Amino acid sequence: MNDALAVHRFHFAFTVTYHYLFPQLTMGLGLLIVVLKSMALWKNDEAWNQAARFWARIFGINFVLGVVTGIPMEFQFGTNWAQFSKLVGGVIGQTLAMEGIFAFFLESAFLGLFLFGEKRLGKWGHWTAAFLVFLGSWISGFFIIVTNAWMQHPVAYSTAADGSLYLSSFWGLLLNPWALWQYLHNMGGAVVTASFVMAAVGAYYLLSCQHKEQAARFVTVGVISGLVFSLWQLFPTGDRQGNLVAHKQPATLAAMEALFRTEPGAPLVIIGQPDVKNQKIDNPLIVPKMLSFLTFRRWEAEVKGLDAFPKETWPDNIPLLYYSYHIMVGLGTLFIAVMLVSGYLLWRRRLHKSRWMLWILMLSFPFPYIANTAGWATAELGRQPWLVYGLIRTDHGASPGVSAGNATFTLLGFMGMYLALGMLFLYLIWREVQHGPAPAEDTKA
Repeated sequence: MNDALAVHRFHFAFTVTYHYLFPQLTMGLGLLIVVLKSMALWKNDEAWNQAARFWARIFGINFVLGVVTGIPMEFQFGTNWAQFSKLVGGVIGQTLAMEGIFAFFLESAFLGLFLFGEKRLGKWGHWTAAFLVFLGSWISGFFIIVTNAWMQHPVAYSTAADGSLYLSSFWGLLLNPWALWQYLHNMGGAVVTASFVMAAVGAYYLLSCQHKEQAARFVTVGVISGLVFSLWQLFPTGDRQGNLVAHKQPATLAAMEALFRTEPGAPLVIIGQPDVKNQKIDNPLIVPKMLSFLTFRRWEAEVKGLDAFPKETWPDNIPLLYYSYHIMVGLGTLFIAVMLVSGYLLWRRRLHKSRWMLWILMLSFPFPYIANTAGWATAELGRQPWLVYGLIRTDHGASPGVSAGNATFTLLGFMGMYLALGMLFLYLIWREVQHGPAPAEDTKA
């Protein structure tokens, strides 16, 4: 890649995609660990505490890798995207600083207490530490989402004499309507990931006849939470997020659906291949008028196609955006189906002995990672060609003094380092899974 802008974009896409493999699990597990600790208090059963300790160790490994891979992205704003930082630092600097100073330190401080201070804290103190870890991780996610939501739908800013932007209303920034539904949808995706991981580990133990009592707990909690949050992703959060895109970024919606021409009663494309050059969908499988209904709640509503917008405002990689969006939606539908069947078997008290369903649960855990990645790709590709929608184009935000060769050199370095970190992560997680939940009597020693 000789184009410096293309390298800068790929560089950040690589680092942020790799980084988000870890926070999505910690944010989801934060909630599920609170559930496990709450069950321990409610039932006065040490086995639930034992389950919480096991998942806290998994949480800790993910947290460390998340920190290590997250810090470089802060520096990339200055090294690779200096013009962007100069223009909008007066706005996004607020939320990024608050994420680091408040949320991160809250999460990290109480994670230490949760992992190592159980005997001194007592039952309720330990539950409080778990809750504050969960709260810190979700507040951290909120500030990051607020930052991204402002880039998608800029509000509460003013323009200085030099053309840079500065914050005019702190509460306007935090209460950005785009941020609310994006945040709820994002956190729901994190819980779906954690639910599938928890259910997969439980299914693995049941299939291999290990830790059967704890395995049953893992599967039960994972399936119930997975079912609830898979449905949550569809409605209301997915529906409301889609509605925002339709009204605030109509060109993005048209590209996501590969709708090249404006039409009333627009169809929903289930499967097809976008042909941008000829502006059509090849081999389409469609549901007539469904896109109009889902978008505007009217079967004959007009949905604007890409022909309604200047070509220079179209997303610059329509096929990748289209496929990312459809992968996310397709996998989300699959998650609902898997969890509905699992929930039915759980209700009939047959799930823990249904080996075919346990195999499905065990093998399904990578797919929420793919769906979350595809969802973020949809959001970021859909915002193009803008860094800040309607205000700053992507080609105006890169660092002018950093060449393609410089950026490629650091990109290759990150790839090598992250490969080593990934191998270490897999080893540590596999070791914990092989060790399994410690016997309750060992934790009391």
